Amino acid sequence: MTDRENYRREPMGAAERSFDAFDELNDPRPEETGFDRVVEDSVSRRGFLGGAVAVGTGAFLTGTAALTIADARAAAGRLAFKAVAAGTADTVAVPEGYRWHIVVSWGDPLWSGGKAFDHATRGTGASQEMAFGDNTDGMALFQSGARSILAVNNEYTNRSIMYGARASKKPENADDVRKGKAAHGVSVMEVAQSGDKWQVVTDSPFNRRITADTPMEITGPAAGHDLLKTKADPTGTRSLGTWNNCGNGRTPWGTYLTCEENFNGYFSSSDKALALSPGFKRYGIRHKDWGYAWATADERFDIAKHPNEPNRAGYVVEIDPLDPKSTPKKRTALGRMKHENAELVVAANGRIVVYMGDDERGEYLYRYVSDGVYAAGGGNDGLLDRGTLYAARFNADGTGEWLALTPQTTGMASRAEICIHTRMAASAVKATTMDRPEWVAANPHKAEAYCALTNNKNRGKKPNAGGDPTPVGGPNPRAGNKYGQIVRWRPANGDHTAKAFSWDLYVLAGNPAVHKDDRKGSKNVDPGNFFNSPDGLAFDSRGLLWIQTDGNYSNEGDFAGMGNNQMLIGDPATGEIKRFLVGPKECEITGITFSGDRRTVFVGVQHPGEKGDSHWPGGGDSVPRSAVIAIERDDGKPIG
Repeated sequence: MTDRENYRREPMGAAERSFDAFDELNDPRPEETGFDRVVEDSVSRRGFLGGAVAVGTGAFLTGTAALTIADARAAAGRLAFKAVAAGTADTVAVPEGYRWHIVVSWGDPLWSGGKAFDHATRGTGASQEMAFGDNTDGMALFQSGARSILAVNNEYTNRSIMYGARASKKPENADDVRKGKAAHGVSVMEVAQSGDKWQVVTDSPFNRRITADTPMEITGPAAGHDLLKTKADPTGTRSLGTWNNCGNGRTPWGTYLTCEENFNGYFSSSDKALALSPGFKRYGIRHKDWGYAWATADERFDIAKHPNEPNRAGYVVEIDPLDPKSTPKKRTALGRMKHENAELVVAANGRIVVYMGDDERGEYLYRYVSDGVYAAGGGNDGLLDRGTLYAARFNADGTGEWLALTPQTTGMASRAEICIHTRMAASAVKATTMDRPEWVAANPHKAEAYCALTNNKNRGKKPNAGGDPTPVGGPNPRAGNKYGQIVRWRPANGDHTAKAFSWDLYVLAGNPAVHKDDRKGSKNVDPGNFFNSPDGLAFDSRGLLWIQTDGNYSNEGDFAGMGNNQMLIGDPATGEIKRFLVGPKECEITGITFSGDRRTVFVGVQHPGEKGDSHWPGGGDSVPRSAVIAIERDDGKPIG
């Protein structure tokens, strides 16, 4: 979920382009010609921000009609820390009374047989297979008795950094590809406190690397379908690897959910004249990859030779972090898309509900509802295999509904095809195209959920990859959306399995120091807390919402004063938002989990120095490295 908007300073080399930049170059969207008017029954920008909504803007944002930000701050107390100022320093800044330290960085060995990270060579394939992966993202901490096991996504690699010892700054041989593949996936490791710091327990029996070459089981409706069968796996039930693992989730039965996002950028074709199927086009699979060169050493990434291989990626993968010998399972019932995270809740009736965003401009927000009910103590393996997928429709009047994706509603032949071509299914039922739906977080204290809509430069200008319109209005109230917003919905009767819901916007990000119009943001955004591109979301045990950003860090123009990417904490009860952390240069802040005693919060710092302007965390002339940090209070009291 690294920043994929193509607004960073140019020119950029191939190794530095954002994910969306690659999609734009390889799959340019047609300019919009049929959407000259704003949909009249949507909530317009002027109506939303100017008070035309009957209950008023304050109520629309916070759910309390008479509440102002001054009232919220006066009633606060739950955000009892001094806000961190925006900044551009090449370090991590946390509030007074808090401290942070590095837990693990890219290339740190997890076993004593591994080698310490080599800043000169950046390692080999063999050393990377024994080490923590690159570009940390979603994470979760699990307990086995008194032992703490941390599962961390390793989303992708900064090729200009990983191969920076080469003049080309690109992978040039089979071992370079081996190293790149090994840097992807998931790192599972035991962590423990030693003195006042957390560190990896080297050689722990729980330590494990799950990479692009790890055997996987394919389960659910799509398992065994012809579109998933390959020469290596004629049954369509076994695959190799997981990569571009973005956000995450966890289950009440103690497993980890890792989400495959921009899987398409790793495939290429040896036949440049190969006709691309509609499925390939909708999912962004083209003749060229994004510079990883995996097909040069592993032909399963060559779509001319193995056209079904891309259909086996783009899923939520379930991992048992407490059983290193277990086989990860690709849960096809949760759909195939550019998964951001998977927020799982147990509904009042015992059914499992999983909320998911498809992180691409103009794609959709989904949920999955299990057929069966959760049973404490076991018997839950099929809950993520048998159920129904839905896509969300947001109405302009603040209501919404979940649209079931079935053969009857979509016109598709089977549930298997719906699970493989989920985007087409959502288009068929005319769900609401969204401004890049990223992490979803469910409030632990009430039936409501939030989704970060990070930004969308194409809103109101171009259709999505399927040609679906992206009109301005509803939860996406700004054309050419630079700043993003967070939408909140409440299921009818407090039942997460209900068809109907009501919605509002918790916050509309912006820059009040630069703009006086709708781009300044909503009333709970001010010069002391402004930000852009909300991305990661998570609730703590107190019901406070932690917001992580992955946006424009130029600190110029429309983004003047915002500084580096950051993490904020919001109180949904009052609407208040305060900045808690600022990251180093050119990074994204992503991934969050808490220790069992709530005295430590673990946070990910992804792609520092992605353009070459950082040496965090080592300083000097060291190679910038993504890392997991631990944050604690000086007084040792709980944080979350």
